Amino acid sequence: MINRALIRLKIVQIVYSYYQNGNKNLDATEKELLFSISKAYDLYNYLLLLIANLTDYAFKRIENAKLKKLATPADLNPNMRFVENKFAAQLQANVMLNDYTTRQKRTWFDHEDFLKQLYEKIQSSDIYKEYMEKPSSTYLEDREFWRKLYKAFIYGSIELDNLLEEMSLYWNDDKEIVDTFVLKTINRFEEANGVDQPLLPEFKDEEDRTFAIRLLRRSILNCDEYRRLISENTRNWDLNRVAFMDVVIMQVALAEILSFSSIPISVSLNEYVEIAKYYSTPKSGGFINGTLDGIVKKLKKEGLILKK
Repeated sequence: MINRALIRLKIVQIVYSYYQNGNKNLDATEKELLFSISKAYDLYNYLLLLIANLTDYAFKRIENAKLKKLATPADLNPNMRFVENKFAAQLQANVMLNDYTTRQKRTWFDHEDFLKQLYEKIQSSDIYKEYMEKPSSTYLEDREFWRKLYKAFIYGSIELDNLLEEMSLYWNDDKEIVDTFVLKTINRFEEANGVDQPLLPEFKDEEDRTFAIRLLRRSILNCDEYRRLISENTRNWDLNRVAFMDVVIMQVALAEILSFSSIPISVSLNEYVEIAKYYSTPKSGGFINGTLDGIVKKLKKEGLILKK
């Protein structure tokens, strides 16, 4: 699940913290990086669990309504389409998700007020009303229904973002990227896979885990060389006046450009310019792009970079 875009972001954050906190223990920093990545994977599972728990919550409301003293005909004969959604049922029974829930002992029923608020928003939507009025639905329609609900009510939800931030500081910057992984997972579900439908793994493969550790270590261990290159290519600037986050982003970018020959330079440049746009100053993207481009041209001319 953890892709290289998220790995790069995590490393920039961890390297920034490494200098700001004054804790210069590289082994501890590596452990912090892997822990931060594992928390992103926790968020992925927790957001999938939200679909399952919201379905459980809706069923609980239906059962409680039947027990009211003045239960209406609608209470006694409810429309069960939402709680019998085939995709949600498959997710509720998913082996990997249930294993996560057992290990983490985490449930959205710890935040039942949020479940109530979310469910009532969904109930009032046209997506819900149109779905509930159908005489029947296929597995693919049930899966598409949840994809639409996720995009409309979970992806980009400020209320949910605030709640997740209270639960873990690690989740503050992860939600937007992790949302894309959840949507990808919904699209990959197949009815034939039943309870054994695979979820995304924490790392796509061992190569990505190695990439993360190696990039972190190169960024820090070769710091003096990378900052010398940055300083030489920002002669009209006092390096101490450059936003520190910009320096860190360029430091990590140079570690990647100079350490991973298989990654095209344009890919590396684009990734770190995008990080700068979100996590530094408004002008940082252009400044970083220009500075790194100058360094790359110089190193190519000197024969120190051979890749494109």
